[in-house]
Amino acid sequence: MPTAVSDGVKLFYDSDGDGETVAFVGDAGYGAWQWGWQHAAVAGPYESLVMDLRGSGRSDAPAGPYSVETLVDDVVAVLRDAGVRKAHLVGLGLGGMVALETARTTSRVRSLTLCNTGSSGADVDPAPLYGAPDDPDALRASLVPALSEEFRTEQPDVVDQIVDWRGMEDAAPDAWAAQTAAIADYDAGPLYEVTVPTLVVHGSDDPVWSVEDGRELAEELPKGSFEEVSGARHLAIVERSRIVNDALVSFLDSLDD
Repeated sequence: MPTAVSDGVKLFYDSDGDGETVAFVGDAGYGAWQWGWQHAAVAGPYESLVMDLRGSGRSDAPAGPYSVETLVDDVVAVLRDAGVRKAHLVGLGLGGMVALETARTTSRVRSLTLCNTGSSGADVDPAPLYGAPDDPDALRASLVPALSEEFRTEQPDVVDQIVDWRGMEDAAPDAWAAQTAAIADYDAGPLYEVTVPTLVVHGSDDPVWSVEDGRELAEELPKGSFEEVSGARHLAIVERSRIVNDALVSFLDSLDD
C-alpha cells in the first residue's frame, strides 16, 4: 500500500481505476471503510483514491490537537506522492471541511463534493458519532445518529459488518479527540474565493451536522449546488449510497460537458 509523508507523519492511501482522480477525505473517527460504497462506483472512468486520515486506519496517529490546515497539508502530501496535480475531492464531515479548505488555499482541486458537512464547526458536537474501537457495544450505539432506524432494522448484516470494520480501522480515543479539535476550531469565513464546481450532499435527518448547514454552504459557494437525501442521517453515503453515487457520478460527468 502506498505511503505518503507529511511533516514526518506516514499517511496510507490506496487507489484504483484510471482517468481523473477522485480523492476521498474521511470524517473524524472513521477509517477508510466509510468510502466502501463510493470508490467502486467511480473507479473505472475515474481513478478512486482513498486515504486514511492521520489518526485513523493505518496512518500514524501523532499527538494532537490537529487542525484543518494540517489535514490540508496531509491531503496535498498524498496527492503529490500519488503524482496527482489536481483532484476531484469528496469529503464527509471533517473531511468536507478539509476538502473545502484545500480548494480555498491551494490549486490542487478540480471540483468538490461535500457530504454532511458545513463551513464552521462552532455548533457541531460530533461526540454522539464516536465509539471506541475496542468497544463493540459503543460502536453499535454510535451508529444511531449515523444511520436511520429503518436502515439499521432492514440491514442488520451491514450494521454488523460496519461494527467489525470500525473495530479494525477507527481512531482510538486520543486520536479522535485530536481530529475533532480540528472541527471545533474551523470556520471557513466568506466562500466567494472557492470558485470550483461544488456539489453539496446532505442527509435530511442528520442530528449532528444540520441539513441547514449543508444548504447554507451550497448557497454561499459561487458554483454550489445542493442535493438533499431524504430520511438519511449522517452516513447518507452508506444508507442511500445509490442516490449519493448517482449524484456524484452525474456531477463528475457533467464537468466534461
